Amino acid sequence: MHTHDHSHDHTPIAVPDEAPGYYEILETAVRELLAAKQIVSPGEMRQQLEVLDSRTPQLGAKLVAKAWVNPGFKERLLADGRVACEEMGITFYENTQLTVLENTEKVHNLIVCTLCSCYPREVLGLPPDWYKLAPYRSRAVREPRAVLAEFGTTISEDVEIRVSDSTAMIRYLVLPQRPAGTEFMTEEELAALVTRDAMIGVVPVRFGKERVQ
Repeated sequence: MHTHDHSHDHTPIAVPDEAPGYYEILETAVRELLAAKQIVSPGEMRQQLEVLDSRTPQLGAKLVAKAWVNPGFKERLLADGRVACEEMGITFYENTQLTVLENTEKVHNLIVCTLCSCYPREVLGLPPDWYKLAPYRSRAVREPRAVLAEFGTTISEDVEIRVSDSTAMIRYLVLPQRPAGTEFMTEEELAALVTRDAMIGVVPVRFGKERVQ
């Protein structure tokens, strides 16, 4: 049996190859207008893009791993995600709040943005393409079990699925369940198990035999 690292993220919802949409064209027009009016310089825009590029799912994974091993930090993370992030030196460049939702034996959380693509970029970086597509944004609310099944995630009928809709001011992050058999792993080793998709809620964190293909 061949074993390989299964920490990559899945994209079962197809991303169409199409021309730039309305919002992409609008973003370009606004960016060029801001530069032309000397409201924001190209250098400032580039600096902001560099900040965006520095944010990756590894930041969120570190939050999750720390919460798994440190009950006090977990309590603070669930009480106020933004404050807990700042405690770890993760700054916020938008005036948004971060709500962290814990998966348990009885509750599974799924994150969506039904209007556009609001997303906890400070701790996960840029959202995956499928997160921004209309099929995910609509179906995740109407038929979350079916959407999860497409990601290979089967949720028992006795487990409640809670779908949280992100807004311009409130972003969500899922605190996945810690997989069994990881009791003796270090915080760094635990963080390596946590994927972006697990923190959106479409897959669990897998370990051991669950990672065997």
